[in-house]
Amino acid sequence: MAFQIHKTDDGRVPGLEYLPCGAIAPQAGMAMKMASGKLAAAAGTDLPTYLSVAQRTAPCEAGELIPVLRVQPDTIFEAPAPSGFTAVPGDRVQLGGDGLTLSTAAGGAAEVVYAGEDVVRIRFVLAAAAAKA
Repeated sequence: MAFQIHKTDDGRVPGLEYLPCGAIAPQAGMAMKMASGKLAAAAGTDLPTYLSVAQRTAPCEAGELIPVLRVQPDTIFEAPAPSGFTAVPGDRVQLGGDGLTLSTAAGGAAEVVYAGEDVVRIRFVLAAAAAKA
């Protein structure tokens, strides 16, 4: 299981957008960002701007349009809790290297809003310094 929408603050259903993909195999629920005008997996401290709806076993042709959801700050996402996850609500954690998971490393764009044994709920938020710029 990758990232999936748990809820939005106002209950709306986000609409699909179709954007060009890099030469990667997108997975449903993959956190993505734009790099050189094409979608790429978000990882580490990246702030994802999209969530893939496409599920591919082979890489896309560079520039192929795929369906994505735009990440909004009022959306809570759910993901499996990584092994050894100790973050609590309010902590910021990083994305895993695959764009599909959370890491136990601190300091990322994923702000924990709920942490259970098996599941973590997060919002993707700008770093404080970037928000002021």
